[in-house]
Parts: sequence; C-alpha cells; structure tokens
Amino acid sequence: MHVGLTNSPLFMGVKPERLEKLLEGLNFQIKDYPKEAVVKLAQEDCNALVIIEAGVVRGEMTDMSGKVLKVEDISAPNAIASAFLFGRNNRFPVNVIANTDCKLIIIPKAEFVKLLQDDEIILVNYLNMISNKAQFLSSRLSILSLKDLKAKLAHYILQQTQNGRVINFTMPQNQTKLADFLGVARPSLARALKQMVADNIIELNRSDVKILDIQKLKSSIN
Repeated sequence: MHVGLTNSPLFMGVKPERLEKLLEGLNFQIKDYPKEAVVKLAQEDCNALVIIEAGVVRGEMTDMSGKVLKVEDISAPNAIASAFLFGRNNRFPVNVIANTDCKLIIIPKAEFVKLLQDDEIILVNYLNMISNKAQFLSSRLSILSLKDLKAKLAHYILQQTQNGRVINFTMPQNQTKLADFLGVARPSLARALKQMVADNIIELNRSDVKILDIQKLKSSIN
C-alpha cells in the first residue's frame, strides 16, 4: 500500500482498503528523482497524472531576459499539473524541478480515466482539485494585474475576509510565500504591512490579522 497516497486530495474520503483494491487494478509507474533533478520540462507532453508520494518539487519558468522565476512549490501528496491532463493543450506549463529527493507515482491518462469511472469520490475530488486551481490562478491574476504593492496587498487581504464577513483571520501563507504569491520582494512586503498598521488599517500579530478599517482597505485598491 502506498501510505503517502491516503492523504492525497485526490483520494480524500476513500477508505484505505478500497484505495488499495483500486490501485491493484491499475498500471502505473513509480519513479525516484534526486534533489535538483529535472522532473518535467515546460511544453513536454502531459499524458499521465503525476502524484508526489514523497518529497517536494517546484515549478519554474524562464522569462525573456533569461531570469528564472519560481511559480510555486508542490509537496507530497499533491499532484503536478493536474489541470493540464485534459483539454486541447496537454503540455506541462513550466519546468518541474525536484527540491528534495522525490518519489513520484505516474498514472497514464487512460488508466486514470478508468480510475475516475470506477470511483465517484475520486471523480469529485479531481473536479474539485482542478476547480480550486482555476480559482487560485484567477485570484492571482487579479492581484498581479495591479501595479501598486499596497493595492495588491489590500486585494489579497480582502479576499481572505470572504466579502467582508470576516475581520479576523490568519494568513494562510508566511511572508516569504506571500511575497512570492504577490510577485514582490519580501522586504517591500514587510514595509507595506508595517505602513498598513501605522495607518490603522489593520492590526498584525505574526500571521494573525485584524481589519480595523475595511473602507480604507478597499480604497487602497483604487
């Protein structure tokens, strides 16, 4: 039994004995990659679902100037580029590099389709996975379209408030990851947060945020 898979978002709610039986009927590969190995190249055919059983990989791309930009880190037990398995352009959107020694489970597309047909829970989990990814990308595009850092940060904080219904929350990302998400330098992010505190827009206690003036926060986006 692949113990790491029982916690995967794809198999959430599937009993271990049921998952074991499903996997017994599938043809799939297990591959090991050492740290810094190239797992997939951008524009390589995406013809199999790749699940990280152990380890962490990163997605990165090279811009026109040759600068390497990290897109995101993906850790076990998540899947890589799950939304690109179907559709017209079945290619990996970025280079995938192993951050650590990794163990990957590779399920060919035809085998994965059988898996979706055999278990409704897995089907719904997969649909939720790709929907969540689409929503995440939409959210990030909305933020990156803003030029001003204060506006980006205000937009991000407002997203966490669930349309103003919540004024106290814990940021789901640390400042380093949040800076990557917003596409800014971490020191710049720290200064922007400090300024929002000084302007009495928010209170900040480590990752805990309390919104003091939601109208000021909204006006920061304009």
